[in-house]
Order: sequence, then C-alpha cells, then structure tokens
Amino acid sequence: MIEIISNHIFIFFLVFLLIILVIVIWIRNYISIKVEKLTKERVSLALKVKEKAHRIQTQYDSESVVHTHQGPKKRSRKYQKVTVLFADIQGFTRIVEQLNPEMLIDELDQFFLQFDEIVEKYDIEKIKTIGDAYMCAGGLPLKNSTNPVEVVLAAIEMQNFMEEMRRLKVIEHKEYWELRIGIHTGPVISGMVGRKKISFDIWGDTVNIASRMESSGIAGEINISGITWQLVNEFFQGEHRGKMPIKYKGETDMYFIRGIIPELSINGEGKEPNELFRIKLQHIRFVDMEEAILNRLESELSDDLTYHNMKHTVDVVTQVEIIGKGENISEEEMLLLKAAALFHDSGFLIAYENHEDNSIELAREILQMYGFQNDQIEEITSLINVTRKNAKPRSHLEAILKDADLDYLGRSDFIPVSRNLYHEIQTFNGKMTIDEWNRKQISFISNHRYYTNTAKNLRQVKKEKQLNALRDLMDNQS
Repeated sequence: MIEIISNHIFIFFLVFLLIILVIVIWIRNYISIKVEKLTKERVSLALKVKEKAHRIQTQYDSESVVHTHQGPKKRSRKYQKVTVLFADIQGFTRIVEQLNPEMLIDELDQFFLQFDEIVEKYDIEKIKTIGDAYMCAGGLPLKNSTNPVEVVLAAIEMQNFMEEMRRLKVIEHKEYWELRIGIHTGPVISGMVGRKKISFDIWGDTVNIASRMESSGIAGEINISGITWQLVNEFFQGEHRGKMPIKYKGETDMYFIRGIIPELSINGEGKEPNELFRIKLQHIRFVDMEEAILNRLESELSDDLTYHNMKHTVDVVTQVEIIGKGENISEEEMLLLKAAALFHDSGFLIAYENHEDNSIELAREILQMYGFQNDQIEEITSLINVTRKNAKPRSHLEAILKDADLDYLGRSDFIPVSRNLYHEIQTFNGKMTIDEWNRKQISFISNHRYYTNTAKNLRQVKKEKQLNALRDLMDNQS
C-alpha cells in the first residue's frame, strides 16, 4: 500500500514538474517573441526618425537627381546665397626658381592639405585647385545662411597658418609664401562637368566677382566685396578700401578684414572666435533649422491635427521669445528655449502616440546637424519633457516653455483654439460631448497657473475672462 502511494506521489511530482517546465518554456517563448517585437518596433522607429531627420536637414528634392546610363547624377542647381573664396599664393614664381620640382609640390601639398582641413571644419565645399590657386564655396550642397561668416572665418585661419609658416621661414632665412584671398557672396549655378573625369563645379557672376576680389587684393590680406561685408559686419572688423568697377554691374565696394570683433574673440585678440561668437552664429543657424522644420510640419502633418499643427509650433516659438525677453534670459538660453519650442511637437511627424518621445529623438538627430553641442542638446531635450501633460517645471527655462505652450489659455482666441483641440481629441482619442469637453476645460483652467511673472502679467487676467466666457457658453447651451 505504501509502495502504491509512493508511486502515485512520484507520478504526481513528475506531472507537476512537466507542467512547470511547459509553463517556463511558454513564458520564455512569449517573452522572446515580445522582446523581438519590441526590438523590431524600436528599430523601425529609429530608422523612421533618422530618415525624417535626414529629409528635414537636406530638404531632399527627388527632382535634383537625374538617372542616366552611367547611374544617378545631380542636375544643375541654382543657389541664391553662396560665398565663394579664391586664394592665390604669392611669390610662387620667385620660389619656383629656387626649389626643385619635388620640394615645390611638397610645399604646395602642405598648404592645400591644411586648407582642406580648414574648409572641412566649416562645412565649406572645396571646388578645385589650379596650380597655386585654391577655390572653395560655402552654402552648398546644403543651403545655409551662415556661409558668409564661415567662409571669412576659414579665410582668417588660412592667413593665420600662412603667417605662422612665414615666421618659421624667416627664422630659417628662407623665402616664404604669402596668400592673397578674395571673397564674394551671391547666386551661383552648380553642376557636374566632364565625361571621363567628372567633377563638381560652379559658375556665375558671383564666381567672377570673387576672382576679381582676389586679383585686386594684396598679399597677406582678405579682400571681400561690399555685399559680403553687409552679411558679416556684426562679427568682423573691416576697413573700407574703395570701389572696384565690375563689367555690366557698375561698381562694388571692397573691404579688408581686420579680424574678429574683439568682444567676440578669444582674449580680444581678433584671431579666434569665442563662445559669444558661436552663440550668435547659432542664432543664424536656427533660422535655417526653423525653416526646414516648419516646412515639414506644414507639408507632412495630418490634417486631423487641428491643434498640434504648424501654427501652434510658430505660436510657441514666438511666445518663448516674448516671455524670455521679459524674463531677461541670456542669448544662449533664448537659443535653447526656441529650439525646444521648435521641436516640442515635431514627434507628430512620426506618430500621434508618445509624440514627446519622438520629438526628443528627432531633436537629437537634427540638432547635431546644425552645430549644437552635446550639452546644449541635452538641455533642449530636457526642456521638451516639460511639455508633457502633467509635467511641472523645475527650472526657470522650463517655466518659460511651459507658460508658452499653454499661452492660448489667456488669449482672446481661446474659444476657437479650444474647439480645434476638441476636434483633434475626438479624432484620435475617442468620443466626448462638447459639454463634457467644456467642463473639462473649466476644471483645467481653474487649476492651471502660469509660472513666470511675464506670463502672469500678459495672460492671467485674460485667462480669467476666458474661464467666465466658457461658463457663460455652458449656461447658454443648457
């Protein structure tokens, strides 16, 4: 009897272990499938974010590429604002007589390799070298508004390098090279030339005038046109040196660059840009980034986003600037706030759900393309987090962005804007009667408060009026 019971217990124990094993295997398989699904979703989302970020930065246009029997080829393209630099080495003929050909080529290579590093640093496109002449251009193939400043910065670095080489040659009692640089800004046509050896080139009056600036210059100087000077005079010191006749164009002013403005340079020496210079330049880059983002929001957001659309983003960017000025924030803080406002709803380009997370991922991808540093990107993404529904600001900048995002609560157009939000929620988050919506808005506004003194002064009184208007609306409906 005891033996039979023992056998039953043993069988029961085996069955129990088998059941446990089956459950464990099922759980492991379920978790594995779930993890694999989540991984695929995250990879898919990451790729979508990267693709969207690339399109935003490049403003990709499929018509700019033509397919030939030799493969894809860029069409000729017109750029409205390109800064062309010509650099010509002086003393070349004299030094040729003293150096053997190999040493001559080595020295030229040394100069041009250094110039290549400089133009790459500033995202300037090298066009070509012809003998002892060097040509490059800023503002292509990716259009940008900062190219006049960046090309002049590159020119200063080139002259600083040549000055250092001159100092070393003088110590060694050797002949030295000098550089003559000419710069002009304007429209160009770009395209590919050649059949067997295809190369990129640019054409137009801008190229010709830049070449004239170089040939009319002086060794050791940077000679720029009046047009370029108007675009860079907030950053650099210059000396007007008269006018030069241009065929079919009349006359153009010429300026010698005398260095960076002291307060924008390291130690006030005028040779290297400081942090304030960088921030001022980023404000110009922001304009390019803003245009790219707003274009995508306007063309790609769903029409069902009747509230979280391009207009809302423009409103928030505008309000952070108004409130930020009222709160006396610094230039860099203003830059960070405007960037956060620009990106805070960009995630709707990816999906309606979790749009804040998508906004942060898009911001991380795009901001680095526009020269933002890692610490700035972290600050901007942290700011975006405060726009979540129940998030409360923990810093002055977060308070400004939170107030800007809910600025409409105290505006005269509150009722129509509120209805736009209602229709959007109806589309994406289920049904709600207008009466229920109005009650929810009354509750939200009653419990809401602005955090900054500027927003309180601008919107608090009007917010109370909107609250009363909502109550009157509900009374009339009942």
